[in-house]
Amino acid sequence: MSKMLYNDRIMERDNLIDIEDRGYQFGDGVYEVIGVYDGRPMMMGEHMERLERSARELRLMLPVSTAEIKNNLEKLVETNGLEEGIIYLQVSRGVGSREHAFPSPETPAVTVAYTREEKRESDVEDQGSTAVLAEDIRWLRCDIKTLNLLPNVMAKQKAVEKNAVEAILHRGDIITEASASNVFMVKGGELYTHPANNYILNGITRRKIIQLCDELDLEVNEQTYTVKDLLNADEVFVSATKLDIIPILQVDDHVIGDGKPGVITKQVLQAFRSLYQHNVKYKA
Repeated sequence: MSKMLYNDRIMERDNLIDIEDRGYQFGDGVYEVIGVYDGRPMMMGEHMERLERSARELRLMLPVSTAEIKNNLEKLVETNGLEEGIIYLQVSRGVGSREHAFPSPETPAVTVAYTREEKRESDVEDQGSTAVLAEDIRWLRCDIKTLNLLPNVMAKQKAVEKNAVEAILHRGDIITEASASNVFMVKGGELYTHPANNYILNGITRRKIIQLCDELDLEVNEQTYTVKDLLNADEVFVSATKLDIIPILQVDDHVIGDGKPGVITKQVLQAFRSLYQHNVKYKA
């Protein structure tokens, strides 16, 4: 995993980031994390589409087309010989004098990417885990996948200190998502998840789950629900790139359902696993 992508060149990971890179000083940039299964990046097309949207919302000009970025990332995976793991891709607004306003339009954006080996959480997927609740203190454009992640970091640390897999966020009484994943609950045989608006990131895995549920004839309600609804749910699970689907058996001190991975969660998990177990290609 010694090679990285810097703009359009694959090089050793000894390249220094300029101290006045706006990604470093302001979090002024966007990113994507792409899962790699059996040597193949998954749902690359969807990730590139979201990258383009995030950049557009921040008025950030990508240095090259997403088709070129995709091609460079595939070369990086091949060069590093990655079979199982993730690609981390970041595009900042570039290097300029530390002023809050954008640098001149001629300032080129800076692209960096690297790969990391990361195994599937098969045991946790099968056995489930726990979560904690945390107040959602993020800004009001959570739909943009920006580098500004300090509130997420603080929430995740709370989970780590409680030996939990995730921190489930709520704005007041409304569940939004988790520190690094989306949240689904099951009640009465139907799934519920927060609508894809400015309060959550519309996860690529989240979108795929909704598509799979349609194929499985499972009803998904994209609507708000409360902390009380979550705690009284029959099943709860979280989803994210490479995390895939993790059943949540307990939130803080409250046991969810019967404290075991639920029937619907296992059904959705198996459908998701079949996508890579049978080498079914994602739309690219």
